[in-house]
Amino acid sequence: MRKATLYQYSLPMEAGVILRYQRLKTRDGLLVHVQENGNHGWGEIAPLPEFSHETLEQARHAAVKWLTLWCKKPCWQNETGRNKKPEQSELPSVAFGISCALAELQGELPAEANYHKAPLCTGDPDDVILRLGKRAGRNIAKVKVGLYEAVRDGMVVNLLLEAVPDLQLRLDANRSWTRAKADGFAKYVNPDYRQRIAFLEEPCKTREDSLAFARETGIAIAWDESVREAGFTVEAQEGVTAIIIKPTLVGSIARCRQLVTEAHQAGLDAVISSSIETSFGLTQLARLAYWLTPETLPGLDTLDLIQSQLIRCWPDSDIPCVALNELEVMWSYECR
Repeated sequence: MRKATLYQYSLPMEAGVILRYQRLKTRDGLLVHVQENGNHGWGEIAPLPEFSHETLEQARHAAVKWLTLWCKKPCWQNETGRNKKPEQSELPSVAFGISCALAELQGELPAEANYHKAPLCTGDPDDVILRLGKRAGRNIAKVKVGLYEAVRDGMVVNLLLEAVPDLQLRLDANRSWTRAKADGFAKYVNPDYRQRIAFLEEPCKTREDSLAFARETGIAIAWDESVREAGFTVEAQEGVTAIIIKPTLVGSIARCRQLVTEAHQAGLDAVISSSIETSFGLTQLARLAYWLTPETLPGLDTLDLIQSQLIRCWPDSDIPCVALNELEVMWSYECR
């Protein structure tokens, strides 16, 4: 017997969360629940507005189609007679959510998780010190840049690195700078501190400018948006130290695992990062990070952007949690 169910959720965001060109008031998505012979698996399907190519409605239609096929044909067989699943969805959020549900169903996604995370901080050194707390090993924090003047960002980053001598910073510019503005940022970062910038995600509007910036300033960069573009190849390049993998935007666990393998073979780090999933999705990302990138701190510090948690709660969080019985069942199918 196979059964699949989709639940719909809509959780209020904290005020002031802006994604590129719009304010995000609610985080909307689906939970997928699959059952087979007494076993259960869960996943979250949550396209991110302004970043995902698919809408939530398109994701819902694709999930229903895929799950219906999965329920109807529990013994898909290819010409060799071996079991075969339907082809994974072309929509990344659907492919990832369903692959998580199947991985739980089949006992592949480990229960252990990497709940340590690089805190997302403001430019206030006291805030950084407070967020980091007392941690063993390297102190790593993430700061968004590119929202204000590049020169201001450079001064803030320099201040943080000066104030916290053992701090490693991950910076994210989201391709917001021209090469001239990126150079203006670098000008205000002390050359002695630049090695403590673990990476700056996509500083410039083009890859070529970002690579030139890294070579000429000594500030390491990481690929983020590029990873999700057609024709992108993971390769060793001067100045590039990492790739950022956002599974909701990338696709299935298999695709994420492939990217991690390619990154490590090229001598690059691979960082599992969030796309503002709910606590449910974040806990699965923490498990995925423990499984695929156990030596790397994931970028999952987005829990506080949503006013409620969802069913599975992040450890030690006091944010209220929405229970399963509060969600709407928007589709269900069973085949015996």
